[in-house]
Amino acid sequence: MPSDVYPLTLLCHPATPAPVVRAIEAGASMRADGGLSLAFRVWGDMARLLIPMTGASERTDLLWEHTCFEAFVAGAGDSAYREYNFSPCGQWAAYAFSDYRQRDDSLVLIDAPQIVSRLHAGRFEIEALLAPGALPACAGGLKIGLAAVIEAADVVDGSHSYWALRHPALRPDFHHREAFTLELGGPRNSD
Repeated sequence: MPSDVYPLTLLCHPATPAPVVRAIEAGASMRADGGLSLAFRVWGDMARLLIPMTGASERTDLLWEHTCFEAFVAGAGDSAYREYNFSPCGQWAAYAFSDYRQRDDSLVLIDAPQIVSRLHAGRFEIEALLAPGALPACAGGLKIGLAAVIEAADVVDGSHSYWALRHPALRPDFHHREAFTLELGGPRNSD
């Protein structure tokens, strides 16, 4: 994980156990240019995880149906937020919400995120860089939720596990505002 992105531990939702994953770390940091660096590291039995490593680097919906890494970003004190999804194969998605799960189709990302993935024995890493224009404008910094959906190849009781900094609900819900526990940055001006 890059030294400028500090590690945080993602927690597996108790309703979705993941016996083939030992741990997931994530981190985020503001860049000098106003962009956001994100990094995730998964430790486990890589042979038993479904990690899509091939595909076109393009905007694609429904990435959460397979292994994918997510960031939910809001301005401090703002009910609006954005969701970003990153697949290990380089596919990505971005969505805007005006409030809890209230989709706002006004978000159009011109700059695709930069995504780099690496698969090693016993570990997988993915890094994503969001350009400053992809982030919400805010006056008081950003509130961020980091999350992952991990798909296993041979788990009998459900093949997906859901990981986040915090799980405030009985069912996995990355959109829940109490899951946005990471605070970064100071004032940002609108682009």
